[in-house]
Amino acid sequence: MIVFAHLSDTHIDGGPHAAERTRAAMAHLNALPHDLDAVLVTGDIVDNGLPAEYEEARALLASRHPVLILPGNHDVRGPFRAGLFDEPEGDEPINRVHHTVGGAVFALCDSSIPGRADGLLADETLSWLTGVLDDTPTTTPVFVAFHHPPVELGSPEIDRIRQFGAERLADVIAHRSNVAGLLCGHAHTAAATTFAGKPLIVAPGVVSTINLPWERADDDAPFVDPKLPPALAFHRLDDEGRLTTHFRTVV
Repeated sequence: MIVFAHLSDTHIDGGPHAAERTRAAMAHLNALPHDLDAVLVTGDIVDNGLPAEYEEARALLASRHPVLILPGNHDVRGPFRAGLFDEPEGDEPINRVHHTVGGAVFALCDSSIPGRADGLLADETLSWLTGVLDDTPTTTPVFVAFHHPPVELGSPEIDRIRQFGAERLADVIAHRSNVAGLLCGHAHTAAATTFAGKPLIVAPGVVSTINLPWERADDDAPFVDPKLPPALAFHRLDDEGRLTTHFRTVV
């Protein structure tokens, strides 16, 4: 059995709002009586891509659990690398693979496009992901994670800046029986759907929540609510390969 937490869109910006909400989410996880296999953070770690924001984010996201981080559209690859990974700055996609003690593989894919809000898995990222899957035994569960959802969610503001070219991703994963799930953020609202026959789970936002069209009085009503409490997901993969997700708000 594998159990891990999933949060997204912390948008650390040097101000108290994002910091306090991120601190509350991580305090909730760090106070758990049992260790998690991982804490996955699916992008938009900071708001403006500044080195000082990454320094703050690194401190806020520290945990006794292994923390896995990937970039979103608000992140900037150079400062992200330097501030979170102590690596030289560079503009190529930030793709990482992580093997958990519990026996799962996390393929962390960079779906960001520098200077743009929408997403795309570059050819080099898809080639890298194909290599990770080829090198992973078919009996080992793999979670594929990125920032941008590859499908429409019914949230117009997010659907316009989702991950495009998703049919290329589907070609890579559709026949892989050990891909246990796809995990993303970006939408600032919890969602569960499918993609290429696999579970696709969208983490709620930490910094804010986006209200869906049927939750608004009219089209001119504000769609971002910074006052709803931050939230996160717990994912559980059992020995039969069933993925179950529980959502928690943090107060």
